[in-house]
Amino acid sequence: MKTLSLLVACLILAGCASTTAPPPGQQRAPEFVDEYRIGIGDGLDIRVWRNEDLSVTVPVRPDGKISVPLAGDLMVGGSTPEEVAAMITERLSTYIRDPNVTVIVTEPGLRYRVRVTGAVNTPVTIPYSQGMTVMDVVLEAGGPNEFANTSRAMLYRADGESLPIALDRILNRGDMATNYQLGPGDTVTVPERAF
Repeated sequence: MKTLSLLVACLILAGCASTTAPPPGQQRAPEFVDEYRIGIGDGLDIRVWRNEDLSVTVPVRPDGKISVPLAGDLMVGGSTPEEVAAMITERLSTYIRDPNVTVIVTEPGLRYRVRVTGAVNTPVTIPYSQGMTVMDVVLEAGGPNEFANTSRAMLYRADGESLPIALDRILNRGDMATNYQLGPGDTVTVPERAF
């Protein structure tokens, strides 16, 4: 009976521990959109079943269009992959009986990237992936350079919010209080020291 009571107590404590909220600003819930809308710079993989000659991988141009064999130029900016597949299907149906077209976004464009700017060894734009943090992207940029003012770094969220980052504490002390999770379109900036 004591063993059963101890087991129940451990399960209750474990359940309570798992529902503890993370520190404010530390964890960020993933942001999902209802439908993905194609934008400039996105890479599209277009497959026409049983017609490999018509299957292509193309980038979305700055004018929002793509070029597809036989279908020609198509305005795809702002459309969903399903809508683009329907457009291509309609154009190809003049040449092919019942074309089966699939459109897959293989490389999301700049809207789904994170930037690291300022006094880092290699300022970069990195494809966004869920769970990436400030430290991840700063290390991807080669770390702060010799002129960096790591105590005044900033995180600029895509939604307009800005948060100070104690980058010196993250890198030198392992203090992860400001090692925020990033979202698509966020920018981490490391300023130079004033001399």
